[in-house]
Amino acid sequence: MHGDLAATRAALSLAGAIGPDDAWTGGALVVVQTGDQLDRGDDEQAILDLFTKLSKEARDAGGGFYPLNGNHELMNADGDLRYVTAEGFVDFQDAPGLALDDPRLAGAPPQVRARLAAFLPGGPYAKVLARRPVILVVGDSVFVHGGVLPAHVAHGLERINADVSRWLSGQAKTRPALIAGDDSPVWTRAYSDAPDADDCATLGEALAAIPAKRMVVGHTVQAGGITSACDERVWLIDTGMAAYYGGSPQALEIKGDAVQILR
Repeated sequence: MHGDLAATRAALSLAGAIGPDDAWTGGALVVVQTGDQLDRGDDEQAILDLFTKLSKEARDAGGGFYPLNGNHELMNADGDLRYVTAEGFVDFQDAPGLALDDPRLAGAPPQVRARLAAFLPGGPYAKVLARRPVILVVGDSVFVHGGVLPAHVAHGLERINADVSRWLSGQAKTRPALIAGDDSPVWTRAYSDAPDADDCATLGEALAAIPAKRMVVGHTVQAGGITSACDERVWLIDTGMAAYYGGSPQALEIKGDAVQILR
């Protein structure tokens, strides 16, 4: 989504999740968004608030709306603001519940303090992110921003989610080591950047251990739109739909064993 509300709305409408007034229209539909709502665009607070609203409306309607944390959500919580736009700093100056006297903001330039106060662990929007998983299994599909490796399964998927949640909410003082580095669930491109036979074998090992039939990942823009690899055991759904990349909104529909790309 990368801060593009128009693209966000287009993808959700395509999936039958929302109507013109942004209200949930999906009924029992389950939607999973694979992260990267933040950075590179100017509509971030509106997207986060919309996702919070849709999560409640979907639950009340008997469905589900589950945004995941991607690497850009966790970068903001870690104080890494390299990809924030100028408007992205202004956007959070009116965010409720900011603790601008937080000692962690000492020495930060005035124009970035509101953003930091919103997303540093324990901040109001960090607590919003704390309610969202990094990895989610729905039926026989596993969803994640980067990828689930066998080591992640061995560590425990719910343990990863719980550790990240404790960090974001401010209950844990340090970032979980497992979510940092090129082989973390939000950073790995093992399955999304031209996976070879070895990568597909690793994927098969992870899926068998979960267990799941397929993995759905984002993180790496696919220039031709949604595609699959490893005999359709992994689906690559980052179409670069945000204005920053200029791609088109798409969605992946899974009904039982039938998988369809919605354009």
